[in-house]
Amino acid sequence: MTQHPQTANRTIAGLAIVAAAVALTYAVRHTVSCFLLAFVIAYLLDPLLVQLERRRCPRAVGIALLYLVLAILSAFSLVFLVPLLSARWEALIRDLPRYVIQVKAIVADLKTRFTPVYAAEEWSWLLDTTTGNLDSGLGSIGSGLYATASRLVFNLFNLVLAPILVFFMLYYKQPIIDGIKIWLPSRHREEILVFGREVNASIGGYLRGQLIVSVIVAIMSAIALFFLDIDNALFLGMFAGLASVLPFIGVILATIPPVFFAYLKFQTGMAVIKVVSAFAVIYFLEGYLIKPLVFKESMDLNPLMTIIVVMAFGELMGFWGILLAIPIAAAFKIFSNHLRRGGFARES
Repeated sequence: MTQHPQTANRTIAGLAIVAAAVALTYAVRHTVSCFLLAFVIAYLLDPLLVQLERRRCPRAVGIALLYLVLAILSAFSLVFLVPLLSARWEALIRDLPRYVIQVKAIVADLKTRFTPVYAAEEWSWLLDTTTGNLDSGLGSIGSGLYATASRLVFNLFNLVLAPILVFFMLYYKQPIIDGIKIWLPSRHREEILVFGREVNASIGGYLRGQLIVSVIVAIMSAIALFFLDIDNALFLGMFAGLASVLPFIGVILATIPPVFFAYLKFQTGMAVIKVVSAFAVIYFLEGYLIKPLVFKESMDLNPLMTIIVVMAFGELMGFWGILLAIPIAAAFKIFSNHLRRGGFARES
């Protein structure tokens, strides 16, 4: 009879520890983001390092080679990509007032051409409110851009610290794993190691696969928008690549900005149809060709639960929550599968 209260107390203590860990993580989320960045980079680089080790290349030498390649790519980005992105960003900021004027003209045209029979006053109020909020919205965008720039300057420290953390994570990978094994309870050690290997394969495959998918979607979107002569095609393509991280709703979020810029520039329904058709083709290829080739196996998560988990983790941890929500959900599913099979219940 005494086992049930002890089990309940252990469960409550475990939940309290998890809740405290979540609260602490949220409180220091800006510091945690640096470690998450380093962890993701190390996760992406480790398979390359393993391949080098199989070819009898010492781990330290392999890390040095990887860093050399990354340094060359970084130098290429600083010389070619950064000036291009900077120029396009300045053009976007410079054109914001023009976009506001165009939106005001479109709203005024809608007000004169479309007057509903019912709720005419409400329709007029909605359009007037939208027009009136554009100027204040433009000011908010300006202050938001300033705040974003300030955060980027602050995050330069993370960009400097992350490569150092990545080096230690890669170099001391095996000692870290061995140290964790020592603390595992002996009667469940083998089951926990099997669980860890499954989670590692699931998360690693997802992160590497999602990176490839996002890059391909970004390139295809930017090229399509460039040929459709849509302004800011480069940034819109990058946004589409980031939006592909979001399951199901990513395609909608990725399509809205290009449709907006297409209508502002051409003000025809055909321009909107062309953009929507282009993104329909891109995301059809992503869903039925690219992802099946990149992801060797599906995580088989419930669509509704996937959206809820992504939204919840995004609210808690921002971008990192969105990126890691699906791997974390997959880890919980693997854990629940082990529990159903009695994987952690075996006594020694």
